[in-house]
Amino acid sequence: MDTHTQARTAYGGPSPATRTPRAIEYEAFARVTHRISAAAARGRTGFPDLAAALHDNRRLWTLLAGMVADSNNGLPEALRAGLFNLAAFTQRHTTQVLNGTARAEVLVDINTAVMRGLAPQQATAAAASPTVPRGVPPAAAQRAATAARPTGGAR
Repeated sequence: MDTHTQARTAYGGPSPATRTPRAIEYEAFARVTHRISAAAARGRTGFPDLAAALHDNRRLWTLLAGMVADSNNGLPEALRAGLFNLAAFTQRHTTQVLNGTARAEVLVDINTAVMRGLAPQQATAAAASPTVPRGVPPAAAQRAATAARPTGGAR
């Protein structure tokens, strides 16, 4: 390989941008939320996919709960408590959805509210004030959606 080819390979194009923890968290929520929504929209025929998506959503919230429970987590204590409470709620509500006694849309609403909090600063003012789903502690949902904005992701 000649010098010109080596230089072009080494300096040829920009490498993909490094994603922030916040962007990774947003993407994880976006993917699982889309899967829940799409499966729920298919009704009974989508139940196997809904169950799989709900399982992954539980895993995501369990991971998040563990991260915010860590005393070394850099998020404000009130936000950490709110996210932990939302994690507990999503666990209970998921069981109800799987039992057929609740709807998956509440989980989609919660995840969407969290995604608004993780969204870039340029998000519209409307995104900063999410609708709180029924049954979700309003203060916890509000903190999850808005307080994360200036401090970063769950880390």
